[in-house]
Amino acid sequence: MDEVARVASNAFTLSNDLRRDTELLILFSLDPARGREISLSGARLKFLNPDERSTAALLKNALARATPSDRPTEVSPGLSVGPVDPLARLAEFARRPDAVWLTESGGPIEGWPSPEGGFAAVLSDPSDPTPAEVAVLEAAGLPRVRVGPRSLRSSQVVDLVHHEFDRREEPSRPPPGGPA
Repeated sequence: MDEVARVASNAFTLSNDLRRDTELLILFSLDPARGREISLSGARLKFLNPDERSTAALLKNALARATPSDRPTEVSPGLSVGPVDPLARLAEFARRPDAVWLTESGGPIEGWPSPEGGFAAVLSDPSDPTPAEVAVLEAAGLPRVRVGPRSLRSSQVVDLVHHEFDRREEPSRPPPGGPA
């Protein structure tokens, strides 16, 4: 849960604000009968702090509060939890036209042309995807993209992806303190 909390925190937190244009979908796949999905939407998200301890507590409490429910439940503004068939949900996500698979075996992110209006990324936890998950991702034909030559934690990958797309968003923006 520590790395999941870091990913959630890194996906949304800025110095004094949250990324309102970001969404995060976390799939917990113990087995298809007990899979859980946590969905966070930056446009509505509240109560997310940059420290991983409070983020982990927020996510754990959300899972605990929604566990008896058999349908998605908003347990906090911008944070929903519900049951899910993880492979079916992964397949649905992978069909998005803006989806990409962030993996060490991909091409460099710098050379990847991002779709207009953003993108959707599949990122694994510290374990590699299962053979069934790999089959779903390969069947979808997702472009494979990597952020660098080394194996990084998922939370670090999130930071690097945000950095890359922040740079692309405003390439001519002057540095802080005035023009260069």
